[in-house]
Amino acid sequence: METALGKPPQRGQVILLVMLLFLWEADSEAIRYSVPEETESGYSVANLAKDLGLRVGELATRGARIHHKGSKQLLQLDVKTGDLLLQGKLDREVLCGAVEPCILHFQLLLEHPVQLFQVDVQLTDVNDHSPEFLDREMMLRIPESVQPGTVFALKSAQDLDMGSNSVQNYTISPNSNFRVVTHNRGDGRKYPELVLGKALDREEQPELILTLTALDGGVPPRSGTVTVRIEVVDINDNAPEFLQSVYEVQVPENSPINSLVLIVSARDLDAGTYGSVAYSLFEADEVSEPFAIHEKTGEIRLQKALDFEATQHYIVEIAATDGGGLVGKCTVAIEVVDVNDNAPELTMSMVRSSIPENSPETIVAIFSVSDPDSGDNGKMVCSIQNDLPFLLKPTFKNFYTLVTEGPLDRESRAQYNITITVTDLGTPRLETEHSITVLVSDVNDNAPTFSQTSYTLSVRENNSPALHIGSVSATDRDSGSNAQLTYSLLPPQDPHLPLASLVSINADNGQLFALRALDFEALQAFEFRVGATDRGSPALSSQALVRVVVLDDNDNSPFVLYPLQNASAPCTELVPRAAEPGYLVTKVVAVDGDSGQNAWLSFQLLKATEPGLFGVWAHNGEVRTARLLSERDAARHRLVVLVKDNGEPPLSASVTLHVLLVDGFSQPYLPLPEVAPERAQADSLTVYLVIALASVSSLFLFSVLVFVVVRLCRRSRAAPLGVCSVPEGHFPSHLVDVSGTGTLSQSYQYEECLAGDSGSGEFKFLKQIFPNFLVQDSGREVKENSNCRNSFVFS
Repeated sequence: METALGKPPQRGQVILLVMLLFLWEADSEAIRYSVPEETESGYSVANLAKDLGLRVGELATRGARIHHKGSKQLLQLDVKTGDLLLQGKLDREVLCGAVEPCILHFQLLLEHPVQLFQVDVQLTDVNDHSPEFLDREMMLRIPESVQPGTVFALKSAQDLDMGSNSVQNYTISPNSNFRVVTHNRGDGRKYPELVLGKALDREEQPELILTLTALDGGVPPRSGTVTVRIEVVDINDNAPEFLQSVYEVQVPENSPINSLVLIVSARDLDAGTYGSVAYSLFEADEVSEPFAIHEKTGEIRLQKALDFEATQHYIVEIAATDGGGLVGKCTVAIEVVDVNDNAPELTMSMVRSSIPENSPETIVAIFSVSDPDSGDNGKMVCSIQNDLPFLLKPTFKNFYTLVTEGPLDRESRAQYNITITVTDLGTPRLETEHSITVLVSDVNDNAPTFSQTSYTLSVRENNSPALHIGSVSATDRDSGSNAQLTYSLLPPQDPHLPLASLVSINADNGQLFALRALDFEALQAFEFRVGATDRGSPALSSQALVRVVVLDDNDNSPFVLYPLQNASAPCTELVPRAAEPGYLVTKVVAVDGDSGQNAWLSFQLLKATEPGLFGVWAHNGEVRTARLLSERDAARHRLVVLVKDNGEPPLSASVTLHVLLVDGFSQPYLPLPEVAPERAQADSLTVYLVIALASVSSLFLFSVLVFVVVRLCRRSRAAPLGVCSVPEGHFPSHLVDVSGTGTLSQSYQYEECLAGDSGSGEFKFLKQIFPNFLVQDSGREVKENSNCRNSFVFS
């Protein structure tokens, strides 16, 4: 069945849970309303929105709900108007019975935001029930010898209403012999008694029929009636007598209902109706409630289950009434015999939910046991599981202590579930189990442990400052603050390593950060140790080695070693016009400060005065003629060679070559067009300048002759060796591995004969930039030619 708001019962359970979770937000005082019972459905009890100070429609927007713990929804809330309405007629007697006042408890829950209000609705009683007698007729047999003033008990009427609406008074129909007196019971209820006012005369009136009326206090009052039939009997001078004044019997507490308990017997010396005996319970109260007696036979039978633990003895009075109304009594003493129908009970006096590890014998719990049964049924034995490091020790009567058998180790087991079993010695045996959970609290007895003894981290050079380069991780088998770790950098073994300026570590999670940009060419790798310290007392710690490897980045452009670009005068290569295709003009030599793939260099001809005349070998930088030279080819050529590495992105450098075509080296060495205009722009020619020019020209002619002789000699030696063959190698066909030191894959020798003394100065400049350039590597070296001051040998 759904609630007034259309939500299933499960939704009500969820709301109840929410109310318990947010109970602190509830109003401390309940909102109380009063409504008469039996009010028609749809009646408006109150306007909750107005009473709570909420705006119209706010109940709907805030998801208002009415909750009642009963299975039937009694009220409904109109969230649009805020009215609290009756779901149906409310019957106070059904909802509350004899409880007064009758208050129904409801809860108003607002979900957005969560707020709880207690709403109490008191049902006021309405006089909707008339007094009722359980019997339609009361029969009294009164001997005519009874004296006036004798009181006879009458049965009370019952009224489901409460307070003033219940029975307030009793009246009897008009007669000349009896009157009714109304008395109050201890619980506030009223009962009637019939009082004889005038002596009876059987011969005059053998029977009286009176009407007893019970009136309640409602407005208007309601009433109920019962017929009281009074039979005036003849005088009876012998009362019944039992064979025994006291009967004793034992009854097992598990005796079934309607089982025979005892048979009593009484006799009357009178004859006729005065001698017939009827048996009854003299007082039908709580004591005699479990038993019933047969009116004719006197058999006492069990009509309600017995409980030895509740009542062990019953004293029941039996009445024997003869036909004349005289009564004889006897007493029946019933002893309830115990059977083992109660399981033992365990009561905890003290429980420790947590005990420290490594502690000696420690008390975990103190408890007592009891069994309401008697004899062996009440004797008990306590035990726990055998596989636990705990012991049960008896202290005094029915008290036990649960202690540890020895020191506990939290890291081996942090929690114990202990089941205490209490068993009685009855038949059959009954037992009770009680489970407790014991947590082993931590002691700092474990040092932190790193996940690895050493870590290797890689970081690319030119990183951004504060870059996260990796993490170290340690664990501690302890718990709580004993397992909370603090990471730190330990002083490096190398005193020259500026560790504090290179890396830092997050003390909480072990993350490592590079504090500044790293340079592979300056520092390729470094090592240091990190420590992990817990927060126990005393604190424990451990160490791990961290190695940081700096990865190369392509941050160095190729550097051209030959031809030198910062010479005071450009270098010009002379090529005879008779040169064959593939003639080696010169070789561009370059190095790259990076390593690996970033240092693989490739060469290409970027710009030429006459395209197609010269070509550059991509893998070694050799500049060779691409075809036969002709007279139509210009004498001066300017070549721009691009040197590019294989990094990502690639970096490059360019070098400019000047080539002069000569016929058998007979043409004079002329300066480049870029140099001649500069000299032609000099101020007025003087005699000193003419002399200087003649000297330089003479020296130049002499140098050209020497150069031609040397080149011819070298060519004659190189012809049978096939110098134009491509060197072998394992790198790509368009790359040359410079290996970072300027060495080449094959031996080549070049001479640079420059005017003046500039060559020597530039060679010193190279030695300053590349201090390792002149160091042998795999049998190849770059060295200064001993035969020419301005010559280099690249091998």
